[in-house]
Amino acid sequence: MKNIFRLVALIVALVGFGGIVEAQPKKVPRIGFLGGFPAAHTAHIEALRQGLRELGYVGGKNILIEYRYSEGKLDRRAVAAELVRLKVEVIVTSGATSTRAAKEATTTIPIVMGQGPDPVANGFVASLARPGGNITGLSSLGQEISGKRLELLKEIVPKLSRVAVLADATQPGIGQSRREMEVTARALAVQLQYLEVRDSKDIEAAFREASKGRVEAFLVLGGPVLNSNRTQVLDLVAKNRLPAMHSQRESIDSGGLMFYGASVTDMFRRAATYVDKILKGAKPADLPVEQPTKFELVINLKTAKALGVKIPPHLLMEADKVIE
Repeated sequence: MKNIFRLVALIVALVGFGGIVEAQPKKVPRIGFLGGFPAAHTAHIEALRQGLRELGYVGGKNILIEYRYSEGKLDRRAVAAELVRLKVEVIVTSGATSTRAAKEATTTIPIVMGQGPDPVANGFVASLARPGGNITGLSSLGQEISGKRLELLKEIVPKLSRVAVLADATQPGIGQSRREMEVTARALAVQLQYLEVRDSKDIEAAFREASKGRVEAFLVLGGPVLNSNRTQVLDLVAKNRLPAMHSQRESIDSGGLMFYGASVTDMFRRAATYVDKILKGAKPADLPVEQPTKFELVINLKTAKALGVKIPPHLLMEADKVIE
């Protein structure tokens, strides 16, 4: 009889212990977001949050997001190291500069690129199909749409014959962009003047060269140096009173004339699916890098009127957004 009582007591104890274990709160996964200026990433962060909500994640409840910004500094290694010290499960990066900083900070924490112009040329992944390391995510493949940007400039300036291409020499993939633009330029009978910058001191000199070359329009390619000096670039474009195509969506909200490129907000929303898969056990090396599926044309009609540039009606109808 005593043995029976002991057995019952043991079962009760085990059940009670199991109940206590089950009552323990589950660990809330924590991810990091690495970017430049907070204001520049407001739309990106909201898109990431939206994507996470669609997958059942609610910030502050079943997922935590740590935000770290370099406040415009090109060297983001210090803020990347902060996320590593916090032992986040995943780091979401806002571009090539952030991805490189995260890559240098860790080889074990998974890194998800919210956007990236050419992750292969940058050395982030072995290939799009088989990343092979701790980095995966989305590639904006900006160089592949450089020809289309040139075509759009020709549409708003039909007699266009000379275009200054302002390029960031620190950005890998410039060579591929140049080759594609050359093909389009020959077809459109447009001569290109390449002006490469390596730091902020080169920007004003590049615009002086463009003025000497009597260019009729600008094509501003993105990159760490040009992106962090966006205000200066926009001011110099406005000073020259010439139409410009920009590769950064944010430039149009700040007074730039036209943007065409991959929808970065759509990419950040899709980045949430990578975060979800990794949190559920997938390895970045096994998750192929995705390419853009949605592209945007944004036109600042107010800037067009100030420049005396007439935007063809069909372009205004095709535009995803017209700023008036």
